Amino acid sequence: MRHCRPAFQLSTLNIQLKMLSLVTGASSGIGLQYATQLARDYHTDLLLVSNQEAELQQVATDLAAQYGVKTIPLYADLSKQDAAEQLHQYCQDNNLVVDILINNAGVFFFNPYCETSMKRIELMLNLHMVTVAKLTRLFGEDMINRELTTEEQAQKLCRKPRQKGYILNMSSMSAWMAMPGIQTYNATKAFIYNFSKSLWYEFKPKGVNITVMTPGAVDTELFGLAPHLRRLAVNLTVAIPPEKLVKRALKKMFRGKKADMPGVINHLCTPLLKHTPDWLVNLAIKLVGKFQK
Repeated sequence: MRHCRPAFQLSTLNIQLKMLSLVTGASSGIGLQYATQLARDYHTDLLLVSNQEAELQQVATDLAAQYGVKTIPLYADLSKQDAAEQLHQYCQDNNLVVDILINNAGVFFFNPYCETSMKRIELMLNLHMVTVAKLTRLFGEDMINRELTTEEQAQKLCRKPRQKGYILNMSSMSAWMAMPGIQTYNATKAFIYNFSKSLWYEFKPKGVNITVMTPGAVDTELFGLAPHLRRLAVNLTVAIPPEKLVKRALKKMFRGKKADMPGVINHLCTPLLKHTPDWLVNLAIKLVGKFQK
């Protein structure tokens, strides 16, 4: 884990006058949208984590200049077994109190299971499950144990009283899918979904909101689709633009929603996914392989 050049002087780390959001996978795609909207619409300072160092530094500099918030870019590989502990220790060492945790970092690949290297399987399991579970545990405990000041208690977010903390975990509509080629991805997203919903019952009475988002296709580069197919998917409302998804997700989180799935089509299709006929699954596999770059 390596600290990038900050967009403000390190001497100011000891003073927090506003909420601090920790966003993983913040250098691009959905994570970049979370960072942007938290700075622009909610005026929170940002601890931005990514394994894309150059892009992360640029994002931190741009957001600090554009929205007047403090940004801390932190280069880290969150697929490492001890990544969560190191990130949490970094915050403790620098007196950073995280009010909002966005567990967004993720990877996607389409590959037959026995043709996938053990290293790639371990990477996905660690990034989607181990690190998410540990970060939620470490920062969740901090949030539960903190006491809000009188001024903080008077604050409202999305017309709801401010809570001790907020955690948002990114799952996927694929949590309900059984499909070869993305078997590990689907399984990890199912873990995130059930893990988060279960914790909602533990955390909510203690003043911490935890929300899990289960979007369908999102218009990012994650899935490797050609640009014209991405545009078509958005036009047909099969895919949702990341800025629209994030705007909805943040509102649901601040309002204490347990789980949310954007899109009427997704809601209609989800019950059918459990009963998808084999021929349709096989057709989908062929189409995904054909349309990827």
